[in-house]
Amino acid sequence: MITPKLQTFLSDESGATAIEYGLIVALVSVAMFGFAELMGDSLNAFFSDTSTKMSNAVGPAPSP
Repeated sequence: MITPKLQTFLSDESGATAIEYGLIVALVSVAMFGFAELMGDSLNAFFSDTSTKMSNAVGPAPSP
């Protein structure tokens, strides 16, 4: 026989939602770090190339 307090404790699911949201946030953050690790070098090369092309198109900055 289960006591009423134990029955109430076992049927309470209010903390489960917070734990689920915490797990979702952890999973999303791991995915973001993984994506950044995989794409980091590629994105760096892309922006460096774009910066070089823009600098070459405009020309050198005038000296004061």
